Amino acid sequence: QVQLVESGGGLVQPGGSLRLSCAASASGSIFSIVATGWYRQAPGKQRELVAIITSGGTTNYADSVKGRFTISRDNAKNTVYLLMNSLKPEDTAVYYCYQQRVVEGRLIDYWGQGTQVTVSS
Repeated sequence: QVQLVESGGGLVQPGGSLRLSCAASASGSIFSIVATGWYRQAPGKQRELVAIITSGGTTNYADSVKGRFTISRDNAKNTVYLLMNSLKPEDTAVYYCYQQRVVEGRLIDYWGQGTQVTVSS
């Protein structure tokens, strides 16, 4: 079983910064991880990919956050971070941590419970 616990959300003014954390607790080796990332969902909108990092360290970002957000990981702590700079009101959303693992030969997706990020003056 895999549990993803997000933290670090909150209220910030436009132009400000936040760092989200996603701590994974699971049985099994970290080598079963395919990728870990962040999605977000704003009211009335579909959930969208924000940033993702593969087991090999390759990163990918949504065009809307390139140059402002940075995804990183600490394998020793089983934690992935999302540093968000120059935040805009349109970044307001619930941010979900996502992880894909190989479990008994199958790809399984796991989700955190979400953390609210509100960008407002």
